[in-house]
Amino acid sequence: MTRDLLARSTAHWSEGRRAGMEAFYTLATDDYRHLAETRDWAGWLAAAQAEVGDRSLRLLDVACGSGKFPNALVRHAGVAEAGLRPVVTDLLDPSAFSLAEARAALPAPFAPAAEHETTLQDFIPAPGGYDIVWATHALYAVPANDLPAAAAKFRAALGERGRGVIAHSAAAGHYVEFHRRYLEAFGPPGAAPYIAAEALEEALRATGASVAVTEVRYDSVAGLEATGAVEGYLQRCVFDDAVSLSAMQSAPPVAEWLDACRSADGWRFPQVVHLMDVTP
Repeated sequence: MTRDLLARSTAHWSEGRRAGMEAFYTLATDDYRHLAETRDWAGWLAAAQAEVGDRSLRLLDVACGSGKFPNALVRHAGVAEAGLRPVVTDLLDPSAFSLAEARAALPAPFAPAAEHETTLQDFIPAPGGYDIVWATHALYAVPANDLPAAAAKFRAALGERGRGVIAHSAAAGHYVEFHRRYLEAFGPPGAAPYIAAEALEEALRATGASVAVTEVRYDSVAGLEATGAVEGYLQRCVFDDAVSLSAMQSAPPVAEWLDACRSADGWRFPQVVHLMDVTP
């Protein structure tokens, strides 16, 4: 498999594609709220802090995007009020635009530190690794041939006692299933589908890591009148802003999926997310 999908996804994280990014987040920001409400993240971070003693936690945010997850933890999980020390946060992303966006958006107690303009599979972790490594809705465009290397780098970044967290769509979830249908309808032939959570879990376990999975289900919701937001969301889901919503609604098997997601009450895109706790 080539890195065509990775190149297209990286190209969409740019100033010239900001409008598409903002349209996508009209719906997708809720992904991070649901993750933030899934567990007691403030207590989880406090427990990690207690393990390392008086020094600050070291965190690696993999494929950091626009920094939505740390902000969701502050807004919806009480992390800012938990009395934590500053969490020294390294940002990793192949897009310089994303690194700048995430750095500017990072809220306390997360404190921006080093930036790594690279993919996970090409990353060289520092000796000793990080206390926390997370990747939230971040690894869909990893080429299948690179998946073992990406999983190995994630595990290596954890060091001996780190805590890893990955949130990723299962094969049955909207992000993976919609992309599969889009490729069948619009090609090009032989194009790579997104990596599903199940494949990522298998690759991580093959490195010797332990992976515990919590399934998180919810719907991404929009009103019937939100045509522009829905179109932008779906285009960003597949990193292709050349295919209109009306074209998608006319092309099987995408049309059948969208018909099932639309009712008199509006749009509901079914999400099936695997929240993975990874330990070395």
